[in-house]
Amino acid sequence: MGEVIKFLAEVVNTMHDLLIVILAGLGFELTDKQLHFWIIGILGMGILFAVHPLFKWIAKWNIFSLSFVYTFTVLVVIVFAIEIQQKITNRGNMEFQDAVIGLWGFLVFFLIYLGIKGILFGIQKLIEKVKKSSSL
Repeated sequence: MGEVIKFLAEVVNTMHDLLIVILAGLGFELTDKQLHFWIIGILGMGILFAVHPLFKWIAKWNIFSLSFVYTFTVLVVIVFAIEIQQKITNRGNMEFQDAVIGLWGFLVFFLIYLGIKGILFGIQKLIEKVKKSSSL
């Protein structure tokens, strides 16, 4: 995983340097902070415009689906932050598989939750059916 992060860091650094050269060639002398302001701002808006229609579509099913997507996204950030922290502090091993296993943990617990919720829903429907048939 360390190699992947180093590769991604090199790609980002190369893009950063290329943007500075291109913008300087166009007459824009931006500081690093100004460059970050513009790039992250534009990137964020691009992501927002891409994600918004997807979330509107998901919300038609159930708002709980959005909660799942948001939770999973936050967990992806957290597990990779933990792995990077382990590399920086030399406490534990930074491994991609650790991140994947952590996310699998969430998915397994989520499926257990859905199973329990489904069973309770089925019991509730069965009780309603019995009450309805006994009142006839």
